Amino acid sequence: MGAQWKAKHKDVAANAKGRLFGKLSKDIMIAAHHGADPAANSRLRLVVEQARKVSMPKDTLERAIKKGAGLTGEAVHFEHALYEGFAPHRVPVMVECLTDNVNRAASEMRVLFRKGQLGTSGSVAWDFDHVGMIEAEPATSGADPEVAAIEAGAQDFEPAEDGATMFITDATDLDLVSRALQAQGFNVLSAKLGYKPKNPVNPASLSAEQLEEVESFLAALDANEDVQNVFAGLQG
Repeated sequence: MGAQWKAKHKDVAANAKGRLFGKLSKDIMIAAHHGADPAANSRLRLVVEQARKVSMPKDTLERAIKKGAGLTGEAVHFEHALYEGFAPHRVPVMVECLTDNVNRAASEMRVLFRKGQLGTSGSVAWDFDHVGMIEAEPATSGADPEVAAIEAGAQDFEPAEDGATMFITDATDLDLVSRALQAQGFNVLSAKLGYKPKNPVNPASLSAEQLEEVESFLAALDANEDVQNVFAGLQG
């Protein structure tokens, strides 16, 4: 899958909305370090659009911008940490954390990976490509994802949720392709760096019980307060 793993069941997704707001708040605060005005800060503008798309409360959104921009007098500092390993049944996983306590995050990852296998740096990363992931939807009728991908310089594209398209780019081309897609009749909903599996596991190779174990493991990772993104080597 091009995008990060997301809970598929509606009831799980509904319960996760608060966690989603928390993750987006971190993204907003980090982006706001470079300016509190979305019109002059493209990274902030994209995250704000994502937040509005999922109906983040306006006061939560504005508070995150002000806090990240240093307008509240509060110090905001998150460290990035990357963990890699396997979910049950050897499904490779890359986990991105943004945390204000690296020791806590490391301890919790060790506990969460007891049902899988926590790897060392590089043990799983070789099986993923570090790419740009741009989710966009047609702004005009007749906008063609294939033509847009070619013209904008994307490497690949695949269907995303709600009629949107996920465009895959070189990591260094993320901003360039994001801007080019708009000229091709697409509204960019999100643009971030992520990990695309080279050899994803086919869910059909797992029993229903095994697949449920994998999904439960990924859901537990995603529910952790320090986890920002979960990228799983699982098709579909």
